[in-house]
Amino acid sequence: MPLLSDIEVQRELATLAGWARKRDEIVKTFAFKGFPDAIDFVQKLVAPAEAMNHHPDLDIRYNKVTVRLSTHDKGGITEKDIELARKAESMAG
Repeated sequence: MPLLSDIEVQRELATLAGWARKRDEIVKTFAFKGFPDAIDFVQKLVAPAEAMNHHPDLDIRYNKVTVRLSTHDKGGITEKDIELARKAESMAG
């Protein structure tokens, strides 16, 4: 899967509220009512991440989960990252 160009990344991020590019990854912090809801969100990410063989970097801090996506073996952002970001969005709310 090829890396997305800068323009392609910008175009895709325009359709993903709250996501931002940070160097070679896309990032969003999701906020939930409490710790159990944050953990529930992380659990929901397991199945699609495993099915895609594409695993996010996660930082859990009480009711906030920061999701970082990058296709490490390609050295940047690919369509896989955008696809998993969309799945995370659908699971968060």
